[in-house]
Amino acid sequence: QVQLVESGGGSVQAGGSLRLSCTASGFSFSRYCMGWFRQAPGGERESVAVIDVGGGIPHVSDSVTGRFTISRDNAKNTLYLQMNSLKPGDTAMYYCVQVRTWGAGYCWIPPQSNYNGQGTQVTVSS
Repeated sequence: QVQLVESGGGSVQAGGSLRLSCTASGFSFSRYCMGWFRQAPGGERESVAVIDVGGGIPHVSDSVTGRFTISRDNAKNTLYLQMNSLKPGDTAMYYCVQVRTWGAGYCWIPPQSNYNGQGTQVTVSS
């Protein structure tokens, strides 16, 4: 079965950095678009960034553009999110997501989630 396991979350001060990782199993990782979603307490789940099968990035939230970078290593079945210049508004549970994919590896935009992991908490203090 599909498994997505996130790691790398934690507590940092504003301006700091974190790198999230997601290890995937149970499906052909290299054939799917992947993404990161987040949900703040009391808020709605929002998409942060999406990466296609070839490493292209068809979607990045305006709120993180220039600060967060999504990447993937298909040989390791791993997805990453490098987060720099963190702000208190970035505080949320971050989820690794298998994004709905069609054709020869095109990502459904706005991104639709097929599966997600349990999440990893990121807390940014001012």
